Amino acid sequence: MNLFNIFETITQVDPEFNERVSPRREAIRNMASFGKKVTLAAMPFMISDLFKKAYGQTPTDVNGVLNYALTLEYLEAEYYTLGAAASNLVPSGKPMGAITTIRDHEVAHVNFLKQVLGNNAVSKPTFDFTAGGTFANVFSDYDTFLALAQAFEDTGVRAYKGQAAILKGNKVVLTAALQIHSVEARHASHIRQMRRARGGAAANQKPWITGANDSGIGAVVDPIYAGEDNKVQAGVDITTLNGTGGKVSMDAATQSFDEPLTATAVLNIAQLFIK
Repeated sequence: MNLFNIFETITQVDPEFNERVSPRREAIRNMASFGKKVTLAAMPFMISDLFKKAYGQTPTDVNGVLNYALTLEYLEAEYYTLGAAASNLVPSGKPMGAITTIRDHEVAHVNFLKQVLGNNAVSKPTFDFTAGGTFANVFSDYDTFLALAQAFEDTGVRAYKGQAAILKGNKVVLTAALQIHSVEARHASHIRQMRRARGGAAANQKPWITGANDSGIGAVVDPIYAGEDNKVQAGVDITTLNGTGGKVSMDAATQSFDEPLTATAVLNIAQLFIK
C-alpha cells in the first residue's frame, strides 16, 4: 500500500477529510516528507499524525462519527457473512446459529447507519481479512475465525464508547449508538464464551477483558487492548479498595471497567484489514 492508497482510504472514512487537513496536493506533499517509501511499521504513525491534524484526536461532527461507525459495521457484517458462507468452517447447530445471528445484527447496523446518513454514507471499503497474510487461514480454521471475531467485537465495543462525547448533543443519535454499543458487547462476550468452549489454547477465555491483552493470539492484536490494564478510575486506584477477602486484585480492577479507544487508534487497527 502506498501513500496515495492510504490517503484515499482515509477520505472514504470521512469525505470532509481533505478540507480538514489541507488541499489534496498539499496533503500528499506533507505525507511525502516521510520519505518516498513508507514501511508497514511506519504507517500507523503516519495515519495517526494525519488524523491529529484533521480532528485533534477524533472526528468532530455527528456525520464523521457515524461514517466511522459505518466503516466498522461494514467490516463486521462482511466478516460474518463470509464466515457463515465458508465451506466446512463453522460447525452446524448452535455455533452456526450464533454466527448467523451476529451476522444479521451487523447487517442491520449497516443498513440503519446508511439510512441515517443517506447520501453522506461512505462506500464499503474492500477488506482483506487475512491482514496481508497474517491470518491466512481465517476462513478455513474455525479457531482463527473465532479469535479474529473476538478482536473485531472487542474493538467495536471500545470504538463506540470512545465517540459518545461527540454524540451527546444529539440525543436521538446517541441513544441509537449506545443501543448498538451494548449489542456489540453482547457479541464480544458470546464469542469469548464460544472460544472458551472450544478448549485448548482458548480454554482460559472469559466473557470480559482482563488486562492489556487476553486474546490468546499474541502481540499482533495488542493495539486492540491498549490501555485495558488501567487500574485508576476517576482518580481512584481500584486496587486500593477493599473487596471480598481483601484488596481488589489487579485482574478484577481491569475486568470491572472497560476503556474507550480513540478514533485514530481504531482506524489504525481497521487499516490492517482494508485493502
